[in-house]
Amino acid sequence: MKITRIIQCALLLSMLLSPMGFAQDYLPDCPDGRDPELWAIMNQGIELAYQGDPISVGALMGDESRNDQLADQSAKAIAARLAIKQALLSDLKALDLSGFVHADRLAAELLIYQWGKDLRLSAFKQWQIPITSISGPQVWLPQMGSRVVMQTAKHRQDYLTRLKRVPILIGDQIDNMRLGIADGRMPPLVTIESSVEQAMTQASRAYREDPSQSPFYKPFLELDRNDPVAIEARKVIAERIVPVYQELAVFIQNEYLPACRDSIGAAQGVDGIEAYNAQIASHTTLPGLSAADIHETGLREVARIKAEMLEVIAGTDFGGHAEFISDDAKFASFVDYLRTDDRFYYTEPEDLLNGYKAMAKTIDGELPKLFRVLPSLPYGVKPLPAFSAESAPTAYYYPGSAETARAGNFMANLSLLDQRPKYEMLALTLHEAMPGHHLQIALAQEITGQHPIRKTMGFTGFVEGWGLYSEKLGLEMGEGLNGLYADPYDNFGRLNFEMWRAMRLVVDTGMHAKGWSRERAVEFMRTNSALSEHNIEAEINRYIGWPGQATGYKIGELKILEIRAKAEAALGENFDIRAFHEELLNDGAIPLPVLDKKMSQWIEAHQLKD
Repeated sequence: MKITRIIQCALLLSMLLSPMGFAQDYLPDCPDGRDPELWAIMNQGIELAYQGDPISVGALMGDESRNDQLADQSAKAIAARLAIKQALLSDLKALDLSGFVHADRLAAELLIYQWGKDLRLSAFKQWQIPITSISGPQVWLPQMGSRVVMQTAKHRQDYLTRLKRVPILIGDQIDNMRLGIADGRMPPLVTIESSVEQAMTQASRAYREDPSQSPFYKPFLELDRNDPVAIEARKVIAERIVPVYQELAVFIQNEYLPACRDSIGAAQGVDGIEAYNAQIASHTTLPGLSAADIHETGLREVARIKAEMLEVIAGTDFGGHAEFISDDAKFASFVDYLRTDDRFYYTEPEDLLNGYKAMAKTIDGELPKLFRVLPSLPYGVKPLPAFSAESAPTAYYYPGSAETARAGNFMANLSLLDQRPKYEMLALTLHEAMPGHHLQIALAQEITGQHPIRKTMGFTGFVEGWGLYSEKLGLEMGEGLNGLYADPYDNFGRLNFEMWRAMRLVVDTGMHAKGWSRERAVEFMRTNSALSEHNIEAEINRYIGWPGQATGYKIGELKILEIRAKAEAALGENFDIRAFHEELLNDGAIPLPVLDKKMSQWIEAHQLKD
């Protein structure tokens, strides 16, 4: 590969930047003993990622040079970024990796995998469908003020400039959706309907009359109302942001919803089953895994977990005082009891939030039993914003950054309290916080000796597989047979969450590849779990709008459990769970086949050592 090719890519990237240009001090020099051509390509990759998401990438890099930017989501910019990615991928594939050190070879292999996947998916133009009830500018942009640092006057001025760019981004998204209408690339109606109300929330009369109530104004609340920046921010919200969200709501209501399709399956969309197969491969990271394979795996897991749930029911105060004709009748009656008895629900949002915080504190004290390396970055437990909570999942995790002085956050949904049972809280905390997403992601951010482009990589099968695996680790924390799940209702909640992920394999493939109706998918989840009615409805809508993503959780967990069982069998008494977890996590998120190969080599090395 010629260095001139790298320069050409750099010039193409510079054309995407604003005329003022940006400092690139955050781009690292190639260390001694590493490959300079690879590092030049990776630096261009960082620039490319920055163009697509300056907020997230800036936080990951600890860089503030583009704090005043939002992504250019115009069709022209998206096409330009794809062309650059194709050129960089060609250069990357031309490198001879044989002499690279481990960190460089792994980074190159992962980039080849990720960029290749991105380019294959680009054929299906998902950027033409930028909005669902759980994503889009009506959901994430109003949370922007909570994700950026606000410590100096420049921070506030940069954020104000970002606010001025909000109408541009939303205008580009509306244009993209119109292109989708023209191409026949439309989402199912059920995944879009609530986005009208979400957009209208940001266009409310209250925000127009008093912009300081808007979530966009949050970073300025500590300023004097007469501060010039605060005055201008209120003007921008009232005169630019409120009107553009009203425009978005009117467009969705009058143009977009009428063009949405009534069918729900990806196979029924304009891109057909090929698009769904590509999404399965992307999220599971297991090539060749078919929808039929995943569906059958899900059915087997549902049957296995259901049997375990019945055993746990027998150990509860309910199970010990009831006789039933069949296991199905017993399960249905128990689930009805869980869904309707007040003992399982908080009545105040603050009590639910404090319950999560107390569980997180308990879990933190148990971690050294299973991990000898813990992240230095702290995390918090915060409520999801009220404007998006009712249509949002039960929780999210938002990564933090030591460079930008921002902790990771387990974002808990405090809406609809009669749908948030106490018995699910422990498993959810283990998944979203520690030792789940926060531990894994924060450790990945703290890996030394690697190019920072690795911080931008995430693979659903690994990340969400680890989160689900972490729920089960609660059995190995604390004292007694079931560890932290000493309360049988909490243990049932763990199994209910595992069932939830197993059912995803069935209903996701059922709807997108096998022609299932939405009603059939809802009934399958209702019959086989204790998930609340609201969560079932919201989850099914999520799967319809995000084909394939939900399959990564259980597939990833099963692969991690398979690898652990292999290590335990091979090493016997010499198996060290803390060493195993350290090796599993020390390269950050990686595709499952790469993880399998890496851990097989670790097992073999420890067998030889012993």
